[in-house]
Amino acid sequence: MQTLLRVFFYLIYHPLAWTYDAVAWLVSLGHWRSWVHSALSELPPSGRILELGHGPGHLQVAMRMAGYAPVGIDISAQMGRLAGRRLANAGHTPLLVRADGRKLPFRVDAFDGVVATFPTEYVVQASTLSEMRRVLCPGSRLVLLPVAWITGGSLLERAAAWLFRITGEAGSWDGRFTQLVQADGFEVQEKRVQLPARGLLRSRSLVVRRSQRQTEQAGSEVMLLLCTPHERD
Repeated sequence: MQTLLRVFFYLIYHPLAWTYDAVAWLVSLGHWRSWVHSALSELPPSGRILELGHGPGHLQVAMRMAGYAPVGIDISAQMGRLAGRRLANAGHTPLLVRADGRKLPFRVDAFDGVVATFPTEYVVQASTLSEMRRVLCPGSRLVLLPVAWITGGSLLERAAAWLFRITGEAGSWDGRFTQLVQADGFEVQEKRVQLPARGLLRSRSLVVRRSQRQTEQAGSEVMLLLCTPHERD
């Protein structure tokens, strides 16, 4: 199963990158973009932000619209072309680099923040974390979004949540990411954020509390890791 999943993810991120948005929207029931955008609220209020694994470029456009000066890197040439077109169509000059997060082509203290949404495990490798510490300005922040959960109770939402679990995109949170980041020189705060229902379903579930019926909006949750690098020696 894991081998098949690796092949699938490789295909939709590289030769079949043009399908990525549709697949992400479908399997997340339309939540995917709001999950990615949720990282914005935890970035510094302004400045130069590096995005590791910019993918199709949605967060790059959102950061431009929010007044940031973002730079994106990605190893996928296909994603670079998609993100470049998206930025150009939105009226922005793309600042994208094809590079490996373990060997960042930037100077020391180059960025006021670094962000990565739904990264693969390369992001918690010692070489990647060391590079992110190197390019972050003192007092700046790394924001990681490793996982999200669909929390609605409808049949379709439960099916989507199951699909996310078996693909490893929404497993139970065991804190392993946090431990690896902490071990490599960061203070880490875990922040679990509830988001409203979006996309395919805006269903409502009835909850009984103390014999009083209340209506709750089904939605989703994301886990954000807010990481501050230790001071350099």
